[in-house]
Amino acid sequence: MTPFTAPVDDILWSLDFAGAAATPDWDGELAAEIVQHFAAFAEGRIAPLDEAGDRQGCRLQNGRVVMPDGFDAVFRDMAADGWQGLTAPEAFGGQGVGGAVHAAVSEIFSGACHSLQMVTGLVPGAIRLLMQYGNADQQARFIAPLVTGDWLATMCLTEPGAGSDLSGVRTKAENTAQGWRITGEKIFISGGDQNLSDNILHLVLARTGPDGIRGLSLFACPAVLADGARNSVTVTRIEEKMGLHASPTCQMAFDGAQGELIGAPGQGLAAMFTLMNHARLDVALQGVAHAARAHAAAAAYAAQRVQGRGADGRPVTLDRHADVRRMIDRADALAVSARALTHSALVALETGNHALADFLTPVAKVCGSDAGTQAAELAIQVLGGYGYLHEYRVEQTYRDARICAIYEGANGIHATTLATRGLKHDGGAQADAFAAWIGQIADNLMSDSLRDGLRAWTDLRADTAARPRELASEFMQVTIALADLAFWLRAQADDSTPARIQALAKQRCLLLPGQIAHLANQAQIISRMDAAQ
Repeated sequence: MTPFTAPVDDILWSLDFAGAAATPDWDGELAAEIVQHFAAFAEGRIAPLDEAGDRQGCRLQNGRVVMPDGFDAVFRDMAADGWQGLTAPEAFGGQGVGGAVHAAVSEIFSGACHSLQMVTGLVPGAIRLLMQYGNADQQARFIAPLVTGDWLATMCLTEPGAGSDLSGVRTKAENTAQGWRITGEKIFISGGDQNLSDNILHLVLARTGPDGIRGLSLFACPAVLADGARNSVTVTRIEEKMGLHASPTCQMAFDGAQGELIGAPGQGLAAMFTLMNHARLDVALQGVAHAARAHAAAAAYAAQRVQGRGADGRPVTLDRHADVRRMIDRADALAVSARALTHSALVALETGNHALADFLTPVAKVCGSDAGTQAAELAIQVLGGYGYLHEYRVEQTYRDARICAIYEGANGIHATTLATRGLKHDGGAQADAFAAWIGQIADNLMSDSLRDGLRAWTDLRADTAARPRELASEFMQVTIALADLAFWLRAQADDSTPARIQALAKQRCLLLPGQIAHLANQAQIISRMDAAQ
């Protein structure tokens, strides 16, 4: 496969275009310096681990997880350079940079080696959670080792009988004379154990009250206790997965493990959402990273592979064939537009536009995760038989990207959330914020096609509010297409847009209005069919 090259210019342009300058303490020059510095480290040190790690995988040895060769050394160097504390408060030894810079670094990390990013990437969210819900003593004890890389963190939610519906959590926490004790089983825990850090801060959702989500509380459960003894937490299995072979996904047993309550009893789910909402944007950018990687591989291969003849009868490279060019451009467009949508959601979140951020977050998660697999599939097709082989590794891109549509809430659940909470919560404030955002862009550009798209979306909004579960998928797709059209119209009209993206914008602006109309019409047919039954 083409050696990994971080799409630094695309990322920095996208952040600027999305309005990152409005986020707190933004410094464009500093951001560029940080992103370029991490890109060099990712290209030179992290990316070479990706193929070997995929082939070697993780193993369970004497009850402990052993990561693939070389992962521990790279992580130690990365932590020593301060990357684990990039967004952490300076008072705890971090660098205190904003979420926009972290988003750029996270995307590059995922593109270089998604598996390693999965094991290390929960730390910023864990620190945010501790800053919001932890007491001063917990912050003092837990945040500093997370910043230095001495500790990593996990998010222990899922159980065999409680996946997307966390009201079914059965892991229990009992308040004894010796403190809280946690008993139960958790599954699908990324980095549930590893040999990269000296300790792991397990953030565990456990039941302290009655059935339902109100009875759930959050606990800090270190793998190694303050006296050096190991806590009663055991890895019972490493899952054998389709992709992310170098990321240990663990089944874990808590057998009276010692834990500390974070926040108040019954506040567990609210605390976890501090982690999960940021994690969903991170997943969107994981998908974007795979889409960009797939496009780079397909474009490089097609530019070198001589196949067939042009109109003049002379041999041509693959990228001179219209259908191949279409697939390469589509993969590129998927990465660019999904990144822009995710950056827009991030800017809304960082600037306090919570209604718009809450609406855009599930949209970005679905759009970004779908972009990863769609672009990877296009790249496989461009490479033909070679795309199906391990040699060029676009098949690994597909395997690694596929999980993004499943974890942090399956995409169908996010569509249903958009069609229910997104349309009805607080009198429809989230949907109103999205409509106002699109409407402002349409007015600024004086775009009839965007106004028409907004009218179709508004009509579908009313139908979806009446039949949210039946029309959730169609409403999500129309919302994505409308946000895409708004982005591409803006990009086409902006002189700062790179020439390559301008060319993509010209294509997408011609195609998307018809796509929106088609999707909206399809939703109307489904609505009529449902009403007739």
